[in-house]
Amino acid sequence: MSEENIYTFENPEYRKTYWHTCSHVMAQAVKRLWPEVQLAIGPAIEEGWYYDFDAPFAFTPDHLAQIEGEMKKICKERLHLDRSEKPRAEAIAYMQEKNEPYKVELIEDLPEDAVISFYTQGEFTDLCAGPHLDSTGRIKGNAIKLTQSCGAYWRGDSNRKMLQRIYGIAFPKKDELDEFLRKQEEARKRDHNKLGRELDYFTTVDYIGQGLPIMLPNGARAIQLLQRWIEDEEQKRGYILTKTPLMAKRDLYKISGHWDHYLDGMFVLGDPKDESKECFALRPMTCPFQYQVYLNKARSYRDLPMRLGETSTLFRNEDSGEMHGLIRVRQFTISEGHIVLRPDQLEEEFKNCLDLANYCMETLGLKEDCSFRFSQWDPAKAGIKYEGTAEQWDPAQATMKTILDDLGVKYEVGIDEAAFYGPKLDIQIKNVFGKEDTLITIQIDMLLAQKFGMEYTDSDGQKKTPYIIHRTSMGCYERTLALLIEKYAGALPLWLMGTQVKVMPITDRAHEYAKGLVQKLSDAGIRAEGDYRSEKLGYKIREAQVQKIPYMLVVGDRDMENGTVSVRTRKGDDLGAMTPDQFMSKCLMEIATKSKEV
Repeated sequence: MSEENIYTFENPEYRKTYWHTCSHVMAQAVKRLWPEVQLAIGPAIEEGWYYDFDAPFAFTPDHLAQIEGEMKKICKERLHLDRSEKPRAEAIAYMQEKNEPYKVELIEDLPEDAVISFYTQGEFTDLCAGPHLDSTGRIKGNAIKLTQSCGAYWRGDSNRKMLQRIYGIAFPKKDELDEFLRKQEEARKRDHNKLGRELDYFTTVDYIGQGLPIMLPNGARAIQLLQRWIEDEEQKRGYILTKTPLMAKRDLYKISGHWDHYLDGMFVLGDPKDESKECFALRPMTCPFQYQVYLNKARSYRDLPMRLGETSTLFRNEDSGEMHGLIRVRQFTISEGHIVLRPDQLEEEFKNCLDLANYCMETLGLKEDCSFRFSQWDPAKAGIKYEGTAEQWDPAQATMKTILDDLGVKYEVGIDEAAFYGPKLDIQIKNVFGKEDTLITIQIDMLLAQKFGMEYTDSDGQKKTPYIIHRTSMGCYERTLALLIEKYAGALPLWLMGTQVKVMPITDRAHEYAKGLVQKLSDAGIRAEGDYRSEKLGYKIREAQVQKIPYMLVVGDRDMENGTVSVRTRKGDDLGAMTPDQFMSKCLMEIATKSKEV
């Protein structure tokens, strides 16, 4: 980064510092307006910042407007930010005197040797590790926007008090803020949580539960088609199809280590602390189940690699604040697989997994939106968060680095982001609002095979422990569908649409001709429906376009005479008259090639 860009938004660290300072300005504004409000936390996030407050009233849009106004005043005051430190007892007493119980709790939870620092601007002081800008005058007051307020449990714990979280965004220039807000408005139009419901992809019901979506016909069909495609593709690539239980006794998860490392994220059936009674848990992953296929009989080096694939339904007890539409849910379906292999096969099989992932992303049109993260362990957390030793982790991470470098994969390194049993490649993608999630993951596992007693007889007659690759080919079907809805603004590629063709007779005389066309298309494997309502043609076309139907076939007296159909697209293009066979040939070719254009 050039020297002149260090103190600009080109530098992510400066951008984070800018937004973190904005969070303090917002907290100061709130305390000026309503001194009785208590402060919780206010970090910078990927886009902007938030601050959690305990207020005796609900923040409304009018309140947010008041806060924005006060923030502008604070920026104009050019208040200097001064850092100070206090001993633990003095820091606690200071925050108790200010009636800030949440700050007191934060201090009490810090390590005994922690440096307890504060930042002061004018009359306002906040507990904070920093860093910050040197003055509130560095912030452009008219380029600040508070975007929303919502509920947030203290420390993300649903058993703790519900606080109010205010989100904000700011930029050094007003036109940059305006451009951001314009993009946000466009994003809201594409938001799958809105568009997916309007187009009958999914719905949610309060008395069923948060994070448990109901897939409506269009969504159910899209996921079915994705699933069939993936299962067929994996079969071509040598995968063995498995089907395993949705739950197991805690004994299984104790062997794998998930009981120790992932219990809080599991739905448990029974008392996890009562060892005298059976206790089950819905599966949050498939790996220890699929291993049983390998363990079903003795294996030799000739059996490897063994590629196991499964369309798995998984259950994870996600925090309520993290769930969003289909992006993050509590029950989901995933293209999960595990490859049991010899160490000498690791490089080739990892490359094959990445090739499959790239093929899936390119076919769906998502590759250009993805980035790669090489997620590694933190040796300082060995035996706590991570199992195994440096002698096991270092070669696995070195092998993965060699593979990624040889393939020319551009990646970022994520320290302390590995699975507890091995390093992984996370293929990341952002939704329309810029929130990043994992789409596909490929993990090297050097530990679990030994835990389960998985062995093979090598060519030298010796028993050896295999390696395992955990991987998804396309990832979570629900999340992928959400991303596709946003990518294509609901107009999914032809092969994924629940209804691909709508046949529209102009007159009652054309009804039978239209019905014949629907049947002919259906017999050819094209999902077609007829619109026989006594509505004006323009109305029916517009409605079909709103529903994102790829093709509309308009038929009237002339078409019946000539044995043709008049073809229109959802984009509004008039493709003119074709014979039914010509149209079907065009349609089937687009489906077969999984074309992304209509």
